[in-house]
Amino acid sequence: MGSYEVKLTHSAEKELVNLPKAVVPGVWRKLRALADEPRPRHAKKLRGAEKAYRLRVKAYRVIYTIDDERKLVRVSIIRHRKEAYR
Repeated sequence: MGSYEVKLTHSAEKELVNLPKAVVPGVWRKLRALADEPRPRHAKKLRGAEKAYRLRVKAYRVIYTIDDERKLVRVSIIRHRKEAYR
């Protein structure tokens, strides 16, 4: 598929820094994997948003959008599942 660039919004960067230390390595692995495969089998497309997807990392959710023309994956939310969709 080709390599995509993965960018985090400023708020997603802050959320990543505030995650529990045990969760951070798993989130980083998933984020790096998005560069090679932005639509992995375990990612779910979100209803109501044309290009938004969700990844599960333990009890946390990574919400991101894909721009195929620019080869860009933009991560906007990294939160606990109770708060991810508010």
